[in-house]
Amino acid sequence: MIHYLTDIDFGYDAERRGYNLAVEHRPASIAVAENADDVVAAVRAARRLGLGVAVLATGHGPSRSADGQLLINTSRMKGITIDPAGRWARVEAGVRGGELVQAAAVHGLAPLSGSSPEVGVVSYHLGGGLGLLGRSLGWAVDHVRAIEIVTADGVLRRATPTTERDLFWALRGGGKGTLGVVTAIELDLHPIARLYGGGMHFSADSASEALTLWAEWTRTVPDEMASSALLIRMPDLPVLPQALRGQYVMHVRFVFTGSVADGERLVAPFRALGPISDTVAEMPYSAVGTIHAEPTHPVAFHARNKMLHTLDTDAVSALLRHAGPDAGAPFLLELRHTGGALSRPAAEPSALGRRDGEFVLYVGTAAEPAELPALRAKYDELFATMEPWSTGGVCVNFLSGPDITAAELASGYLPDDVKRLAAIKNTYDPKNMFRTHHGLA
Repeated sequence: MIHYLTDIDFGYDAERRGYNLAVEHRPASIAVAENADDVVAAVRAARRLGLGVAVLATGHGPSRSADGQLLINTSRMKGITIDPAGRWARVEAGVRGGELVQAAAVHGLAPLSGSSPEVGVVSYHLGGGLGLLGRSLGWAVDHVRAIEIVTADGVLRRATPTTERDLFWALRGGGKGTLGVVTAIELDLHPIARLYGGGMHFSADSASEALTLWAEWTRTVPDEMASSALLIRMPDLPVLPQALRGQYVMHVRFVFTGSVADGERLVAPFRALGPISDTVAEMPYSAVGTIHAEPTHPVAFHARNKMLHTLDTDAVSALLRHAGPDAGAPFLLELRHTGGALSRPAAEPSALGRRDGEFVLYVGTAAEPAELPALRAKYDELFATMEPWSTGGVCVNFLSGPDITAAELASGYLPDDVKRLAAIKNTYDPKNMFRTHHGLA
């Protein structure tokens, strides 16, 4: 039987909070769901009471306040079913990326997982899924076989390429909290057991040279090589190696699914620069989450992103002026190399139709409310400078936090797809029960 909590109940605070503490909210009630039947019951209860419905599973949410609404927490829905022969998995709403990676690795298989093992599998796919294997295999959403969802009428539906086709199209890339509560998805797995990957840190003195090299290098690498570059002043924490503590560094991360020999040849130019750390080696895919080694402790995080069509020498110089060793930037800056299969149309069309751009430019930091005006001004300056290299769009997968605007979200889609998403939303949720989201309706 489903369990409900209000603000006078023990456990209420733990159930309403996620990773991003920038969203502080007090739902009228929290439904603690353990299975799809619980979700059906909660949605029907909200419908009777005239309440809006918000969803919190796991990962990096929430992104919007659910004040006065019914919040359905699906984090306890942890079921994973693997079909090794068919190379697919069924994953319930509370499963994190790292949990799926480990379950699939037992069979020598891999999902198109993201860089953080902590991100929820379902929400990651609903946002598109920019994975570490994306340049060779495409967006994770292109490998979804079926989606199970409870819609605003309290009905559990199964959306596939042949059933509930509009829902299937919209949910894959455009359905993050807008159309119902997704209880499970089925997705493809891939026969990848090992890879050549890891990271190299470069000191402040060599950061400019390393970023210039990386920008040039990405123009010629094969689709099997994915990489990213991070510019950051590391925190002064005892858990970090002495060479990194409190230091400005550039971190280049590699994920290569070709041979070790080819991988070593491809990363050799970076080794020639003399990195201060080098973890690049052959590894099991089950260790892929160690490459980015992203923080897991909840913080009040504020981020922004843009897609770039090129990263020439002038663009690199502009980025270094705003976020280089001498810039004093109050944020981290990351560039992810996209292109390859990520730029190609999917075999089964989805809402994620806009696939231009060769790089994602992402900035973010933990900030308190008093710091936000100055931080936003810095973001504005950076993105205004980078406008000549921008495609005009964003990476929907990387949008998070309470600052997202409807126009910013819409820029991640093709104009006709924005209209279609709004029409599908009106069909399945005409009273906007699921209104705690960055929707396009």
